Amino acid sequence: MDITWYGQSCFRLRDRSISVVTDPYGKVSGLKLPRLTADIVTVSHGHQDHSNVAAVRGQPFVIDSPGEYEVGGLFVTGIGMWHDAQSGAERGKNTIFIYHFDDATVCHLGDLGHVPTQAQVEEMGDVDVLLVPVGGKFTIDARQAVEVISLIEPSVVIPMHYALPGMETPLEGVDAFLKEMGVREPERLDSYSVTGKRLPEETQVMVLESHSS
Repeated sequence: MDITWYGQSCFRLRDRSISVVTDPYGKVSGLKLPRLTADIVTVSHGHQDHSNVAAVRGQPFVIDSPGEYEVGGLFVTGIGMWHDAQSGAERGKNTIFIYHFDDATVCHLGDLGHVPTQAQVEEMGDVDVLLVPVGGKFTIDARQAVEVISLIEPSVVIPMHYALPGMETPLEGVDAFLKEMGVREPERLDSYSVTGKRLPEETQVMVLESHSS
């Protein structure tokens, strides 16, 4: 199972039988989404930089709300949370998604704006790979991201939704998160692959290159 990042919260998750695109963006200053094809598109919330479903080719099945889904043999679980720390009063709802691939269980936190409760963490179950926003401003920040990671205890952490060169969106860069995690030299990869559930025994941070065009 391969994970490729396209900036913001947009990833392609793909194994031999199915592909998923998460939070495809529309207008994001400084980023352009390349042409992507998928069987499934998940949308954490309706803001234009997370819900550009029309940009994804292949007539994908769209999941944009909490629930349990099975598409093409892939089980996807959506859990309702909030885009802010005031139970949605500022920015509304946010759905996190958990994808149950054969090789790994991947959790995409969308634009999570608060630290989940213990009950919410238990509802998520075991997570192998966590895709976590770290740029603050519109989501949890670096410090809160570390707290969330300590609650979920994934094998692999991939940061997302942070400032990239050329972006005008006022987000923090990934370095603030790496400092909070105590990671001086993170593993930087073009994409991340999991085969046969071979995962690190201790939590590792993987920083992916952005494939935005």
